[in-house]
Amino acid sequence: MTEPIRRTSPLADWSSRFSAASATPSDFSIRAVSFASQVNVRGDSADAAFCGKLHAMLGCEFPTAPNTWNSGNDCSAIWLGPDEWLVVAPDGRSEQLCSALRSALGGLHHSVTDVSANRTLIEISGEDARLVLAKGCPLDLHGSAFGPPQAAQTLLAKAQMVLQCVDARPTFRVFVRNSFAPYVAEWLLDAAAELGASRGIDTRRIASRLA
Repeated sequence: MTEPIRRTSPLADWSSRFSAASATPSDFSIRAVSFASQVNVRGDSADAAFCGKLHAMLGCEFPTAPNTWNSGNDCSAIWLGPDEWLVVAPDGRSEQLCSALRSALGGLHHSVTDVSANRTLIEISGEDARLVLAKGCPLDLHGSAFGPPQAAQTLLAKAQMVLQCVDARPTFRVFVRNSFAPYVAEWLLDAAAELGASRGIDTRRIASRLA
């Protein structure tokens, strides 16, 4: 009998290391979002019918401002470019979501592609989250420059990622290619450990500059 195919997250064996690094979650917390439905949508953002149908289906204004995201109906839409978005929903909804999007956009210029197997999601939060990211990300991560509802395609330690600021805690989601997920996870843990080891330095004063 053929064994059923089992999905395995690139970070399936990292839970204990993530738990150890999250011992003081108010300072820093990290976890892997093992699986999520991710759908790439392309179309004309200047087309009122295109945006209107997506708004009606997703229950939120489809983001047309660069580097922003919106959420509704248990999913979020992240702006990736003038004609490209990433729609993210809980695991197991990609097939339904693709079907609903194609049906809603029927007759309009569009593209809908399931990319759920493309990226792994790593979520970090806490007062030190901005400092950890700032060690390897070229963006201005000051709270006044990058807060919710902002997102951007950028680099972390030279690895391509989509960075989403989820809330003002702050909580960030790092969307990274599966093949780079262990490297990025190792880098984040190392950066967080360095920060923890340097608490003799006034890191709170430094962190306040990014708040």
